Amino acid sequence: MHHHREAVPGVVRARSFPLALLLAASLLAGCERGSADGPGTSATGPSGCPAADARARAAVTRAEKTDVPWNGPTAGPAAVPGKTLVYVAQTMTNPGVAGVAEGVREAAGVIGWKVRVIDGEGTPAGIQAALSEAVALKPSGIVIGGFDPNATSQQVARATAARIPLIGWHAVASPGPSANPRLFTNVTTNVGEVAAISAQWVIARSHGHAGVVLFTDASIPFAKHKSELIKRGLAACPGVRLLAYENIPIPDASGRTPREVSFLLSRFGTRWSHSVAINDLYFADAAPAFRAAGEEGSGPPFNIGAGDGDPSAFQRINSRQYQAATVPEPLSLQGWQILDEFNRAFSGRPASGYVAPVHVSTADNSEGATTWDPSGYREAYRRIWHK
Repeated sequence: MHHHREAVPGVVRARSFPLALLLAASLLAGCERGSADGPGTSATGPSGCPAADARARAAVTRAEKTDVPWNGPTAGPAAVPGKTLVYVAQTMTNPGVAGVAEGVREAAGVIGWKVRVIDGEGTPAGIQAALSEAVALKPSGIVIGGFDPNATSQQVARATAARIPLIGWHAVASPGPSANPRLFTNVTTNVGEVAAISAQWVIARSHGHAGVVLFTDASIPFAKHKSELIKRGLAACPGVRLLAYENIPIPDASGRTPREVSFLLSRFGTRWSHSVAINDLYFADAAPAFRAAGEEGSGPPFNIGAGDGDPSAFQRINSRQYQAATVPEPLSLQGWQILDEFNRAFSGRPASGYVAPVHVSTADNSEGATTWDPSGYREAYRRIWHK
C-alpha cells in the first residue's frame, strides 16, 4: 500500500494501529531499537520546547552560513621531499573514507609525495590484513582511514616500533593527537559539534515536535559515540521522541537498510517525521524503500546526515530526493590537512591543532554544489609547503 504524507515541516499526523502492534511497540520501548512513543500531541501549536527550539534555530542559522573564511594554519614547515604514504581504508565503499583518500592523493601531487591506498573492505580481518601490508611496505607514514586502531592493535604496535607515524581520519572520538592508541593526530570535525547541530536541525526543522529514527554503526566506536551524542541532543526537547535506534554496520547498509526502512514505515507510519544518520550513505540505501512505499522525495521523513557530505548526498539534497540536509565533513580539505600534519611530523613539529568548522548544507545554501569546503585552504597549504 502507498501512503501519502503531506510534506509540511513539523506536522506529524496520527494513524490508527492494530492493538497487537501497539502492544508490541510498548514492549520494545527502551530497547536498542528505541522507544515507540510518538511525538508531541500537537505539532501545529507552540513549540514542544521553546528554549531549546530558540537555541537550535540560532545554531542552525550560524551553521548554514557559507561565507566561511579559512581559519586554519598559515605557517608551518616547508615540504619535506621524497616521502611515501599508505592510506589504509576501512572500506572504499564508505564515501567519506573514499573522499578523504582522494584529497590525500590530490595534496600528495602538490607536495610531491607518493600515495598507495589499501582497501580493508569493511571487515575486521580485511582491515587487519590491509594494515599489516601497509606496515610491511615500510612507508614514511600510514593513514588510519575511518576505523578503530584498537581493533588492529598488533599492527599499530608494529608500526610504532618501526617508527612509522600514524595519522587517523575518524579513527578516535576527538580531533588532535592521541596517546592510546598512539596517533600523531586524528583529523575530524568536532564530533560533539556535529552531533549537536544534527539534533538541533531536527528540533528547529520540526518546531520541537518530531518522531525520529537514528541510524548508526555501533561496530565503529567513533560512529557509536556520535550517535549517542545525537540521542542526548534530541533529548533536550521533550517534544522530540526517538522512535528507533537502528544499528546497521556500514558494510551491510546496502542490503539491510531497505528492509529496515520498509519495516519502520509499516511500524511507525506518519509518526516517523525525521531521521538522523551517522553517515549519508544510509539515505542512499533507504531511498528505494521510501520510493516503493510511495513516500515523497521532499519528505517527510525529513532526513539529515551527520556526515560525511559526499557528492551523492548533495545530489539527493539538491534534487530533494529523500535527504534534506547534511553536516558535511570537508573531505578534500581533510585530505590536504592529513598531508600537512605528516609534513609537521616528518619535520619534528607538533600537530597543527586545526579543526574544521561545523556546517549544515541544504538545497537552499549549497547552490548546486556537490561538496563542502571552506575557501582558501589549498592556497594556504601551498604557501606553507613551497616557501
